[in-house]
Amino acid sequence: MNIAFLLKPKSSVAYLQDTNTIRQGLEKINHHGYTAVPVLTEDGRYAGTVSEGDFLWYIIKGENGEVRQVEIKSVECTRVRDILRQGKNPPVHVTATVEELLGRVLEQNFVPVVDDRGYFMGIITRRDVIQYFYAQTLSE
Repeated sequence: MNIAFLLKPKSSVAYLQDTNTIRQGLEKINHHGYTAVPVLTEDGRYAGTVSEGDFLWYIIKGENGEVRQVEIKSVECTRVRDILRQGKNPPVHVTATVEELLGRVLEQNFVPVVDDRGYFMGIITRRDVIQYFYAQTLSE
């Protein structure tokens, strides 16, 4: 099976630009009701995933990791790229095997999909994978 069959294309996925401010990111996540979203560079490459928790810990602890008083100005000036954690929610290539996808979907609610150049193509959700395999078992 080609995993592209399960792909939700970029055009139907909520995502952030790495140049968005913390405030813009929080507003978008709140608007869509998601707990995490992919982050893209200005040229469309996958940069990582940011979650509500990432925003919360940045606001509480800041860049140096020490608890501080919340400064509203920091959410206006700091960019999403500044709070991305390396290796969180790694993508798969569109040519990945089903086995590789299943390994990722066990650990992540959604799996970002990139092309060979690292450009973001969309996501595959855990729900879509489960629905696909459920439908396969019903048809047998």
